[in-house]
Amino acid sequence: MCRIPIRPCPSQPEKKMTLSLSGTRWVLKKADPGLVATLSTELQVSPSVARCLAVRGVTTPEQGRLLLHPSSAAFHDPFSMHGMAAAVGRLQQAVADNESIRAVTDYDVDGTTSSLILQGVLRILGAKRLSYHIPDRMDEGYGFSVRAAEKAAADGVTLLLTADIGVKDHASVTRAKELGVDVIVCDHHLPPDADVPQDASVVLCPPQRSCSYPNPHLAACGVSFKLAQALLADHPKRDAILRSLLKLVAIGTVADVVDLRTPENRAIVSLGLDSLNQGPHKPGLAALMLASGLTPGEVTSTDLGFRIGPRINAAGRMASATAVVELLSTGDPGRAQSLARDLERMNLERRRVQDQIQTQAMAQVEDPAPPVILVHGSEQSGWHRGVTGIVAARIRDRFHRPCAVVAVHGEEAVASVRSTPEVHAVHMLDAASDLLLRHGGHPAAAGFSVRTEHIEALAERLGAAALEQTGGTIPTPSRSADLHLDPSQVDRGLLDSLAGLAPHGKGNPSPRIWITPTQVQDVRVLKEKHLKLRVAGLDVLWWGAAEHADLMRSRPQVELLGALSLNKWRGRETLQMTLDDVRLG
Repeated sequence: MCRIPIRPCPSQPEKKMTLSLSGTRWVLKKADPGLVATLSTELQVSPSVARCLAVRGVTTPEQGRLLLHPSSAAFHDPFSMHGMAAAVGRLQQAVADNESIRAVTDYDVDGTTSSLILQGVLRILGAKRLSYHIPDRMDEGYGFSVRAAEKAAADGVTLLLTADIGVKDHASVTRAKELGVDVIVCDHHLPPDADVPQDASVVLCPPQRSCSYPNPHLAACGVSFKLAQALLADHPKRDAILRSLLKLVAIGTVADVVDLRTPENRAIVSLGLDSLNQGPHKPGLAALMLASGLTPGEVTSTDLGFRIGPRINAAGRMASATAVVELLSTGDPGRAQSLARDLERMNLERRRVQDQIQTQAMAQVEDPAPPVILVHGSEQSGWHRGVTGIVAARIRDRFHRPCAVVAVHGEEAVASVRSTPEVHAVHMLDAASDLLLRHGGHPAAAGFSVRTEHIEALAERLGAAALEQTGGTIPTPSRSADLHLDPSQVDRGLLDSLAGLAPHGKGNPSPRIWITPTQVQDVRVLKEKHLKLRVAGLDVLWWGAAEHADLMRSRPQVELLGALSLNKWRGRETLQMTLDDVRLG
């Protein structure tokens, strides 16, 4: 493990900080009082809502209206996306000529929803020879592979659509072209200043340099939806079809954690939730919602991210994502229920494996934790590479350090990395590229493969690279609050007023409320893992915090940081707070 000395940060000496039980400092987000007053008056919202708008970057009443009232008016013209007209023309030609078309997509939620959107719209337009392929995580790996290109050509495919993959798979696109297969890429994974595949027939990717589309933050399912919008421009049932497709786009957009501050993304999720809550649904989606424990009319963006999303992802992690496409494509209610049960079993197995790996991984973390935590175990002993990313995120959140979880398979190992805001994961890996076989990803999430013999040396190198990015210090982690309130201000009226800020997700999280010191009235342990408190007449839940039970009982005065919600149980509704953290009074 990394033994690099760590210098304390002179600008923020910890002795002057009040740290929480998780070791973080709390910061109230700054907002201009004059702007808050203007927004409150012009938008006729409470000062609390106005403050939340201000800290989310809203500077004018018009911006506030767009955020508070998402609608289809926020949808941009799909033909303003670079390459859209060419993509529509090529697909219309392929359908008219009865060409063999194949969708090749990633195995996560964004990829599988993209596959369903593309297949759905092409079938509506009359495509008869239509197939799909989703890479197997274990066998084929991530991305549009050369093998997939060659298989498509061997199968007589003449047009490939990739979604959520392809924009970085230059060699595979070139191979497809060599074999006489045209490729249309629908993607959003383009690093700054990177080039798109020159041998692609069309690339639909808002971040590319040649594209001036107003919303560069679409998920791949969003790009696929824009293509559907363009293809259906003259269809008599266009609006009804798009309204139905928005159910899938909303699920993929939330699960892929793209920015929900943009008006178009907010409209996608808001309108998609409306359709999910109103119904009707095809048998597969209805069965998935039932298996996820969702009540029609009460589905939220949180449910998409934490109930539906994990169940869809479980297929790609534990088996094959084709199970998701089969489920959401079937019109047979009985088969839908059977497939949904299969998906639920996969998700339960994913949780079991995840908990097992996490327990073993936590036992490897040194005290104090190094600048970068690197843990490893063999696939033969159960370290399934399909869940290493989840475990890496949990360990990162627990110790506030970048974390790499490595699954070893013989002489080679594959890892997932989850990083903190201060450390760019890919740049960190770049600094150790001579030890790696492959690597890539994003600032917060990345992956790599490495020869097993280099794992220990890699831990040292990653630690040094992380410290270089942070100036030789490990910054004290912080948590941000939108509102700082007295307990008497936290009531159902506050929750109802804040509801207008939904849907929530990246860029627009549920408002975090910092409650000033107040009395703990009751402390109970739930399922030996969680805490339930009664504080100032408010039910409070703190997941995974059973270790703090005795301390909470001995310190009746506490400050709370968390989010409000409404608990519905047997016809009763009660206000509750889910905690992120606690400070002792």
